[in-house]
Amino acid sequence: MKELEEKYYHGCSHTPILFEKSNNQYYFFELNNFGYLILTKSANPLDELIVKSLEKINLKLLHAIQACIDHAEQKHLEQEIQKESALLKTVIDTVPIRIFWKDLESRYLGANKLFAEDANLQDVDQLIGKNDYDMPWKNEADLYRKMDKDIIDTGIAELNIEEPLTDKEGKHKWVSKFKVPLIDKNGKTFGILGAYMDITHKKENEKNLKLQRDALEHQAYHDTLTGLPNRLLFLDRLNQYIHKAHRNKQKVAVLFIDMDRFKEINDSLGHVFGDEAIKEVAQRIEGQIRETDTIGRFGGDEFIMIFNDISDPIVVVNIVQKIMQSMHDPIMIGGHSIYVTLSIGISIYPEDAETADDLLKNADAAMYRAKEDGRNTYKFYTEDMTQKVFERIALESKLRQSIKDENFMLYFQPQINGKDNRIMGIETLIRWEDGHKNFISPATFIPVAEETGLIIPLGQWILRSGMQQIVKWHADGLYPGRLAINISMLQLQKHDFISILEMLLEETGCQPQWLEIEVTESQIMKNPEQMILILQKINKLGISLSIDDFGTGYSSLSYLKRFPIDTLKIDQSFVKDLSDNEEDKAITKAVIALAESLNLRVIAEGVETEEQKSFLVSNGCINIQGYLYAKPMPADEMEKMLRGSL
Repeated sequence: MKELEEKYYHGCSHTPILFEKSNNQYYFFELNNFGYLILTKSANPLDELIVKSLEKINLKLLHAIQACIDHAEQKHLEQEIQKESALLKTVIDTVPIRIFWKDLESRYLGANKLFAEDANLQDVDQLIGKNDYDMPWKNEADLYRKMDKDIIDTGIAELNIEEPLTDKEGKHKWVSKFKVPLIDKNGKTFGILGAYMDITHKKENEKNLKLQRDALEHQAYHDTLTGLPNRLLFLDRLNQYIHKAHRNKQKVAVLFIDMDRFKEINDSLGHVFGDEAIKEVAQRIEGQIRETDTIGRFGGDEFIMIFNDISDPIVVVNIVQKIMQSMHDPIMIGGHSIYVTLSIGISIYPEDAETADDLLKNADAAMYRAKEDGRNTYKFYTEDMTQKVFERIALESKLRQSIKDENFMLYFQPQINGKDNRIMGIETLIRWEDGHKNFISPATFIPVAEETGLIIPLGQWILRSGMQQIVKWHADGLYPGRLAINISMLQLQKHDFISILEMLLEETGCQPQWLEIEVTESQIMKNPEQMILILQKINKLGISLSIDDFGTGYSSLSYLKRFPIDTLKIDQSFVKDLSDNEEDKAITKAVIALAESLNLRVIAEGVETEEQKSFLVSNGCINIQGYLYAKPMPADEMEKMLRGSL
């Protein structure tokens, strides 16, 4: 037994235990908490064979025991992993946000329970392999795919992104989302992890708060009854318009409007009816003004208005007349027909005042003058301005009627060769008689015609009449050269101008080469690129082109050479002082030299003296137009002059 102990106890936790039963001896070894039995037939010590067998068995037992231990540990590890996995899934499914992860092709690899519910899926496993085009939010799939690609390409996370989302019921929601790249230990992106939470309620709250703030702000700056700007907002806008007008050298008009006899409406029908009348008047006024204008209410039956970007007071009058006309129909309230008229006072910045308070005060004063004048009218703060406006309105009315009746006449002024006194051409000029054998100056009525658009029908009449006259002269054997006719910018910009020109040529039988169309330098330089295209079309018809008043419009030489023109006309402002003004002499010489270098004909207008003519001819300008040779004359006198030159 001692020998056995020494040789084979190695690795045993205890010495063998010997016990007997039925004349047999048993040796029990306890090894690493496992039992092992050796059976012998006698109580004698084990022989060598048994010992060797024991050694082999012991080694196998060790391996078996280790295998059992490894299996038990692996089983334990798997159980721990399963427990941790279950815990992680519980955590992911418990957090109140949607979580998902995708591969590099934007295919879903997994998600939590809330995400699966949004995707209208019963089980998360049903999500695997699908993409956003398979989801209820397929309408936003392009947006999401692009975001995924950006994150994969750049490796930069997208955080706190607010996006629209269509849920499983087709309703639109708002979500706050983040997406981050999934990167392995080698730094390579292998997918995307994302999460989002529903912020629809938050967005609705923000919207409601904004509506509340806007409502409070609107109440602070607007009249409760009409919704129009109140005094505070109106004065703020007026000051802004004044600063802008000062910077751009423009005018601002302030109108003070009062409802006539409004107290009678309140006293007879009550304040409720009065309020309804005020609201209806406000709506009618708003319907007549421009988008850039402002109307406000300070209280009671008074309205105030701002007209900005005013070039001429007549613009204000036109709008005022529309406002007053809008009151012609009765206001129907509770079965009652209420007729309302307005008294309006007008002040103009900067002529009448330069501050907002003074403009309002002066407009108010003008309004009271309108009431004193019988109500249902308007007055400017300056009486002289009121008179000028009334005269302007009367002129416009006469002009409309005269165009309708063709109550105009053409005058003609010859263009003379300063060397041999031959007639080289004729300019057509419009004249208008007032019915008392007094002529109204073109400088008076042409601006009105342009501002009102009446220049379109008037210009067409001039073209037709001029063509008819030159056709007649040619038919009578007279050769007046080219007939120059002035065309306004409004005519040129009309989309059908070229077709009208072609129609008139055919209608009158006028040859294109008999005509020369004049445009002023200042007009064509307002939009030179557009003018180049229009003038090229005219030139293709065979009609010559000239630039009138040259030297006053600051034209660019680069544009000048692109215009398809034939003639430059030196403005009379340079010709007038040629005899004693060195600057005018220098400018005139420069224009002549420029025309010569561009191979253009040059004409000087406004020539009245021999001295002026001599200077012009000696410096290369032989075409002369002015009182030196002839004043503008009617067609019969021009015909006599043509016959005298034969």
